[in-house]
Amino acid sequence: MQRRHSQNRRWAATTIIAIAAVTALGGGHVKGSELRNTPEVKAIKRAAPSVVNIHGRKSIPGDASYGQTETFRQVNGMGTGVVIDGRGYIVTNYHVIEGVSRIQVTFEDDSTVTAELVANDPSTDLAVIKINVDREMPVIAFGTSDDLMVGEKVIALGNAYGYNHTATEGIISQLHRTVQVSDEQTYEDLIQTDASINPGNSGGPLLNIDGEMVGINVAVRVGAQGIGFAIPVNQALDIAARLMSIEKIENLAHGVGGKTTTTPAGVQFLVQVVEAGSPAQQSGLQAGDVITAARGLKIGRPLDFERALLGAHLGEEIELQVKRKQQEIPLNLVIDRTQPAVGATVALRSSSNSNNDTRGWDILGLRLEAIPQRQFQNYGARYRGGLKVVEVRAESPAFQQGIRSGDVLVGMHIWETVTADNVDYILDRPEFDRLQPIKFYILRGGETLYGHMRVASVPRR
Repeated sequence: MQRRHSQNRRWAATTIIAIAAVTALGGGHVKGSELRNTPEVKAIKRAAPSVVNIHGRKSIPGDASYGQTETFRQVNGMGTGVVIDGRGYIVTNYHVIEGVSRIQVTFEDDSTVTAELVANDPSTDLAVIKINVDREMPVIAFGTSDDLMVGEKVIALGNAYGYNHTATEGIISQLHRTVQVSDEQTYEDLIQTDASINPGNSGGPLLNIDGEMVGINVAVRVGAQGIGFAIPVNQALDIAARLMSIEKIENLAHGVGGKTTTTPAGVQFLVQVVEAGSPAQQSGLQAGDVITAARGLKIGRPLDFERALLGAHLGEEIELQVKRKQQEIPLNLVIDRTQPAVGATVALRSSSNSNNDTRGWDILGLRLEAIPQRQFQNYGARYRGGLKVVEVRAESPAFQQGIRSGDVLVGMHIWETVTADNVDYILDRPEFDRLQPIKFYILRGGETLYGHMRVASVPRR
């Protein structure tokens, strides 16, 4: 009898535990909701207000029969963007907005506004656009891509196939991938993930389990399943900092160059370059310094620094906090105008006239000016450099092709035009006359244009 009572007590205790468990899961709504509110759900809720859908119509090459002029057709483009500054600055992939005449941005609440292109960098397939709204936009939380782990859980958000704010989950499959998607575009140091990334996801965030952006989704392997890629966030945001710098947007200068580094304490802005004669040099800033604050705002990466300086006016004194060899140092940086580098104007030697004339002027009808490398980076182009057109001679070959002042000559035929010597080299090529009309490439308004120029027989030097 005693054994039976003992068994009954154990049965009763087990039944009570089971009932309590069923109540907690099925009948206790509060506890049930807590179980459903997983880290993944929290991560998506945290990031979603900062993610926008991008769409618009663009022209793409159509089919043309042999001997016919190339035709174009209109298609609906789509992609995703991420708010990186509350004033409406959004980062996305360049291929998302390339060729789109009217960029439409849709928010989580389905409201839509028009955006304008700020700058782009085709070589890394990144662009910054801006919207004008009467409210502060929620900015996505930035993570770091320096401590990512293979196998770590990640979430992709985006406008997949036009399905707004789609979320997919996976892991980091591998790091530091190099992926060539075309003859013109190669991505380096990408994050590989098996989180589903589809057309329309481009430009959207890859999140860690804390809801922080650790990458920008950029490509999917055609024909493969579970193979997608993202640009590491540290690389992407350092490029975004250059694209939305005060030098680019407001024609103001500070003369600081650097990158995001990660320490056990978090990310930091490591100064690598202080331009000679710049406000940064005059302030006492040095390469190797770490900028920790500017205008009273905490700085963790170059993007934070540029965001802090946006809106500064000419001559404004910016208070900096700098860490140098574990010592905190206050500095004052005075904002100045962007100035061309000394000796930026190049005189191309003429074979028959004075040095004031140029072969480019005599033969092509172009007066060209070299562009300092740092200044050229502001064009956001994939080229190594170019020559600015400062004057076009009336009725010249360049004039007849529609080249105008302000354009940037970046190449002719298969050769780049970074320096004056490059132009001389091209004009002196023995096959130059045979190649005519020679193809040329120029940058204008963030786009690469090309044409074919026919010139008179070139005298050899």
